[in-house]
Amino acid sequence: MTATPTLDQGVRRNHDLRNLIHTIIMVAGSALLVGVIAYTVMGTTGLITAAIFTAMGLLGLRRMSPAVVLNLYKARPLSSSEAPELHRLVGQLSERAGLPATPKLYYVPSKILNAFAVGRPEESAIAVTDGLLRAMTMRQLAGILAHETAHVRNGDLKVMGLADVLNRATSFMSQMGLFGLPMVFGVGLNLPITGLLLLLAAPTIGSLLQLSLSRAREYDADLDGAGFTGDPEGLALALRDLEAQQSRGWEGVVLPGSRLPQPSLLRTHPKTQDRIDRLMALAGQGSRQITVAEDDARPEAGFTPVIRNPRIQWQRLGIYS
Repeated sequence: MTATPTLDQGVRRNHDLRNLIHTIIMVAGSALLVGVIAYTVMGTTGLITAAIFTAMGLLGLRRMSPAVVLNLYKARPLSSSEAPELHRLVGQLSERAGLPATPKLYYVPSKILNAFAVGRPEESAIAVTDGLLRAMTMRQLAGILAHETAHVRNGDLKVMGLADVLNRATSFMSQMGLFGLPMVFGVGLNLPITGLLLLLAAPTIGSLLQLSLSRAREYDADLDGAGFTGDPEGLALALRDLEAQQSRGWEGVVLPGSRLPQPSLLRTHPKTQDRIDRLMALAGQGSRQITVAEDDARPEAGFTPVIRNPRIQWQRLGIYS
């Protein structure tokens, strides 16, 4: 069962087409950049080397289990007895997204407000932190889970993995040209100044292409997630509260000025207010397809252990949780 149309289909088609074109341009641009740098450094041999490097990276990504990433965050499975409402939401969202398998829910013992998806549609997981579960209402969590489900359905994890591999290949070939070949063979490349500048700028250009692609996929996940729930305002409220609570975090005291406005080109995610404005423009275009008992209802507070603030323990000569 796929998502029932609840939002303006003209808006969705235009948005989907724009993001598809943007994705193709960004990925093609990254691949072209790899090819140009590889040929500049080593000619045809460089192109073959870059192709092998990229193929090995993609093969590794395809074979990587979601458990590998989840273990890095010390995530554990969240059983249906601990969070029945969350499991019900993920099941409904998975059905509406037409996923072949329902994503597994994981709990991350961290006070940071975050959620992320890993894997592919056939085998995926959505992880939520303790801080997020305690800060959000069920309506907001439904919007966040829908956003992550959209990432899984749209294959964003695979697309961003490809972009990351291409960016790493660009950096590798650039470093080989600037440092590797001269150090190994004791000779420099006979390149004009424009070639040297290209080698120096290539990693930055590759990173900017990857960041631009990431922002496009976030907008897409917002729109599709809102389509799954029929409640764009729910996700907009979650984004608003996330922005407000993160700006009041400890870094504002310890590192004043750490949240100065970041240049848009360097953002992995679009500006929060831009995302909220796009979502609110869709509000009221259809009835909710996934509902919770009450808009202000929250998950049961006792189903997860209390994550304490880090504290100094002088007898152990350090700061511990």
